[in-house]
Formats: sequence, C-alpha cells, structure tokens
Amino acid sequence: MGYEVALNKAWEDLANLNAGNALSIKFLADTYQLDLREKKALSLSCNVAAKDFTAILILHYAAQKLKGLPDVRGEWLSFKEVSQVEGYLPAFKKRAISPLLRKYGSKPEGIITAAQRIPLKRVDQGDVGIVLEAFEKVPVLITLWRGDDEFGPEANMLFDKNITRIFCAEDIVVLAGIIAASV
Repeated sequence: MGYEVALNKAWEDLANLNAGNALSIKFLADTYQLDLREKKALSLSCNVAAKDFTAILILHYAAQKLKGLPDVRGEWLSFKEVSQVEGYLPAFKKRAISPLLRKYGSKPEGIITAAQRIPLKRVDQGDVGIVLEAFEKVPVLITLWRGDDEFGPEANMLFDKNITRIFCAEDIVVLAGIIAASV
C-alpha cells in the first residue's frame, strides 16, 4: 500500500503522454517492458514484475524520456549538490554509501568483478572508479578508496548534472540504493 498512490500517479502521467500501449526501458543490466494497459513493469531477464519502488523509478524515467532527455553534461555532482535537501542525505548514505563500504571497503577492486553484467568503464578516480549507465543518458560515477592506518575506507557516488532534470531527490536516493545493491 505504501507505494500505491505514487505508482498510480506515475502510470497516469505516462499514459497522459500518449506513450501507446507498451514501452521498453533498459535499466542497468535488464530491460523492462512497460504495459500501459495492464499497468505492469516486467523484467525481461527474469520474467518477473518489478518491485513497486523500481517500477516508479522506471516510470518516472520513461515519462522524461518521452518528453526528451537532457544531454549528459560531463559535470559530476555529489548527492548533496544534486538534492539540495538535507533531509535526504542520511537515507542516501544508508542506502548507497554504507552498502558499498560493507561490500568493497576492504577490497575495492571487487566492484569490477561484481558489476560485470552492467556496462561500465573504469576511470582514474580514487583507488577504484567506475562509471556505469543506469539508464540511457544517466551515468553514475562510483569511487572507492582503501582504508589505511589513518583513515577508514571511503566510497562516493556522483551523478551527472543532467540528473536533476530527470529525477527528483527521492528518486535519486532510490536509484542509488538499487545501484549499490546491484554492484
């Protein structure tokens, strides 16, 4: 019941854009088929309906894609810069940064192997840096640093400046959490 209102609104918003009866959206390593008549978002890789929070995110992206996606700017922003809402920062850290540190804090290179099924490229950031394309024109930069005698391990997730024209702060927290769970 918690997502019902947001989910219904997202389906309605998409239907109002005259999207037809079906859309296909690539998200991370999967493709989702959106059936606007039945109001279902189906993962094509496992033939299972998307969880409600994932479906809402995909629907919000699909609506923006139909309106026109902004170009990638190549300017990376932290979540704090993206959201400009202090209240979401603890949720972002809990859903995105903490899981990355638990998984890769002692061995940052592990993210390369774990994220093999997601198209990514290595970048020269931190001890290990990767850029993955969550959705078309939605790149995400993950940077990991090993701990040493003075400091513990660190992780960060940055977003292209265009993300603020695609998703709200709450959607970005959800996106970051899904990415952290997927890599």
